[in-house]
Amino acid sequence: MLPGNSSDSLAFLLVGIPGLAHLHRWVVIPFCLTYLVAMLGNCTILLVIRTYQRLHEPMYYFLSMLAMTDLGLTLSTLPTVPRVFWFSAMEISFPLCLIQMFCIHAFSFMESSVLLAMAFDRYVAICYPLRYSSILTPSRIAKVGLGIVCRCTVTLFPLICLLTRVSFCRSHVLSHSYCLHPDMIRLACTTTTLNSLYGLTLVLLIVMLDPMLITVSYIMIIRTVLGIASKKAQAKALSTCISHFSAVLIFYVPMVGLSIIHRYGKDAAPISHVLMANIYLFVPPVLNPVIYSMQTKHIRHGVVRLLCQGLAWPGHGQQP
Repeated sequence: MLPGNSSDSLAFLLVGIPGLAHLHRWVVIPFCLTYLVAMLGNCTILLVIRTYQRLHEPMYYFLSMLAMTDLGLTLSTLPTVPRVFWFSAMEISFPLCLIQMFCIHAFSFMESSVLLAMAFDRYVAICYPLRYSSILTPSRIAKVGLGIVCRCTVTLFPLICLLTRVSFCRSHVLSHSYCLHPDMIRLACTTTTLNSLYGLTLVLLIVMLDPMLITVSYIMIIRTVLGIASKKAQAKALSTCISHFSAVLIFYVPMVGLSIIHRYGKDAAPISHVLMANIYLFVPPVLNPVIYSMQTKHIRHGVVRLLCQGLAWPGHGQQP
């Protein structure tokens, strides 16, 4: 084991984009724009839902959860990514790396859970429209939100505890400009069987179970929609699912791609690992607000009204 491998003195080295070190100061510009768009977009969604009374409905409460999760995921990588690309400050201490790893994985798992809750919302709205308000009451939605937070944070704490017991004796150079569990665990020189088994359990519990339940929800939704006689009513019912279905694809497709590359792409170019990981972490927080603003009429109208009020003289804006 290398000297100074205690949790207090151990440090990891983050990296930017392999082969493009000379362009890092230019590469940071699109990253900063990505952060700006993600934070502005999700904050706008939250402000619109909070401002307009007509959006105080279960569907938009769940959308608020998605926006807050995307904000958390964006802010989780913010402390290190600009620092690596702009200032070439690569070193990060073991405790800070653990905290960042926990936040990234926790918010990622939360996003999966929120997408599952939104699928259930669409299932109830389409299959049981007359009972929608009585099933998804504000108190139950609050309990769902609390359950999502507890589910994701509590299940990740053992992973952190197990990682603190691992000794690192190989190169301390990570593969990304932020800390991820698979990236850290590959540098261990002690047995990591328990870590791997628990990590696999988390993947099966959250990453695989949630998409399966979402798929079941959509099968039930499609069966109900096909039973509607009116083609116009069918199209209207399905149109309420387009935004959510797009968000599901945007989140899970890069996740599957990243998992495949980590497992089977050992001989792939390092830049492919970095590119897929960045797509997985940065694309959903940017595109989700855009999708919901474009495809959800009430959100779109709310954003337009909010912008008009912001451009108006103080005191001239009126809340509908």
